[in-house]
Amino acid sequence: MISVIIPLYNHALELDKALLSLAEQTFRDFEVIIVDDGSRDNPRETFLSWKAKYKKEGIAFRFIGHEKNLGAPAARNTGFRASVGEFLFFCDADAVLERAALERLYKTLKKEEDAAYAYPNFYWGRKLFCPGRFSAEKLKSCPFIHTTALIRREAMPRRGWDESVKKFQDWDLWLAMLSAGKKGVWVDEVLFKIRPGGTMSAWLPSFAYRLLPFLPAVKRYKKALRVIKEKHGLTPHPHPLSRS
Repeated sequence: MISVIIPLYNHALELDKALLSLAEQTFRDFEVIIVDDGSRDNPRETFLSWKAKYKKEGIAFRFIGHEKNLGAPAARNTGFRASVGEFLFFCDADAVLERAALERLYKTLKKEEDAAYAYPNFYWGRKLFCPGRFSAEKLKSCPFIHTTALIRREAMPRRGWDESVKKFQDWDLWLAMLSAGKKGVWVDEVLFKIRPGGTMSAWLPSFAYRLLPFLPAVKRYKKALRVIKEKHGLTPHPHPLSRS
């Protein structure tokens, strides 16, 4: 079984499209756990509108709420602790999956037994991201793998996501797994798209980091960069591809 874990903060409208894309998956052995991280737009109504359909399809469907906004890593950890699947799929609420997304990722991991997780190509708005083949050296130099990947449960760090990390959460997780000898495998297909403007996902064009250092977003980026580099003992300057 795959446990699909959706951290949610003020994304009730986007959640509707994400749940539709999940309901239409060709792979059917999965559960969905929505973790509302203190939203103010009442996402429970969206959950309730889909509850009957998921029940009819025989898919376990849960809603867990945080009273306060604790951040995406905390929301993901709440879902992680509540999940039962052999595989974990942390899916942002602003992501829309292709119908065969779960099936393609699952089949890849079943085939590639040495891989701890499988990650695909994706669109962020109109921009296509093709991460390329897994490379430990590349991972140490840049955050090129998105959060939305399929992970073997036994490969996940015991404590889950580091809740103190506010940016580069995906890169931090993959680096932590790399230090434990875990590697990923690339699926060379576009399997999801992210709608710009969300609170869980953000991106700036690469030139902004070189030519516009005064932008608040760039300053936050560089500060967060130092945190991850110091935590994992890295020195190269990564290319700005991280979304979380």
